[in-house]
Parts: sequence; structure tokens; C-alpha cells
Amino acid sequence: MPTIDVYAVDGKKVKSMELKDEVFGIKPNEAVVHSVLVNYLANQRQGTQSTKTRSEVRGGGKKPWRQKGTGRARQGSIRAPQWIKGGIALGPKPRSYKYRVNKKEKQLAIRSLLSSKVLENSLVVVDKFDFPEIKTKQVVSAMKNLKVEGKTLIMLSESNANVQKSARNIENVRTTSVATINVFDLLKYKNLVVTVDTIKKLEEVYA
Repeated sequence: MPTIDVYAVDGKKVKSMELKDEVFGIKPNEAVVHSVLVNYLANQRQGTQSTKTRSEVRGGGKKPWRQKGTGRARQGSIRAPQWIKGGIALGPKPRSYKYRVNKKEKQLAIRSLLSSKVLENSLVVVDKFDFPEIKTKQVVSAMKNLKVEGKTLIMLSESNANVQKSARNIENVRTTSVATINVFDLLKYKNLVVTVDTIKKLEEVYA
């Protein structure tokens, strides 16, 4: 089992704790992570793009000139695709890009990324975030004390308004919870800061 140090928000080491191999000690599966990431991004697409066909473009009801005798190519409508301001042939229409991946694949992808954080020394465990009020400088100070720099994802075991609202104005810092964790955020943010309760919740859900 991998062992990791636990710190207080002032940066002092509190204790060490063991992490479960099934969640934080597996060999990362890059293929599954890629598959789940592509699925996540596809599901975020709105699919509202739309073009008008020749039947939807206004005008063009009258044949522009007679069929024969003019020396020009025959035309049936000035709203055919080859005309300026004409309809679009085979253009995009509103559609859904959503599709599902296996639940076990999603869990394996999450476990792979959590294990990667441990291997890269990007996982920081905090005893608890016990902020009495909503103040941005509390989170800024905590990140400085913990020597966390760069893009940081703070994962909580459950909703905590004081932490979430204190961190929302800090550049490159985002908060999430075990219930809303996704591969995109885990890949986007280099550092992962969690509490002891979050570790226990992750092990309970993904072990």
C-alpha cells in the first residue's frame, strides 16, 4: 500500500496514512482514460449547429429562366446549393453527440488518474479544511503553506460552502467533490488536494 503524509492547512505534518492499492496503487490504463475522456467531451457538446437546406431558405420559388433556348445551364431555383445565398447541401443539423461508456471503464479511468497523481507526487492530503468564514485569502494561504503551485483541484468529500466560495475567485484553482469527479478535471489540473475524509470516501466508492 502506498503511504502518504497528511498536513494541516498551516503546512505542518500531522501524520501519515496508507492508501488502498485498489484505488491509489494500480498501473494507470491510458487507453481507458482516453476512451472515457473522449466520451466526457462528446457529452458536453450542445449539438445545436444548424444549416438551412434549399427548402428552408427564403425565396427561389420561381424558375430563374426557361429551360431551353437561352444558352445558359438549366436552373430550377436560385436557392439551389450552387447559388450564392442558396441552401446548404448535406450541412450539419441539430443532433445529440451523447453516448455511454461502461460504468467499470469510468471507475477504472478515475482510479488510473488517482494512481497517477500518487506516482507523480501531485496528491496532497490535508487533515481538514475548517474555515470559519468565506475568505479567499484563507485558501491562498493554505495553498502557499502546502507549497502547491500551478493548476490545482481541491476535492471535498461533500459540499462545503466556505471552501468552495473562498476558492472560486482564485486563478487556476477549482473545487469539486467525490460525487462530481470526472476525468477531464483530473487531467486538466496538475495538483490534487484532498482531505482525509475525501480519501476515505474515494476508497469507499472506488475500491
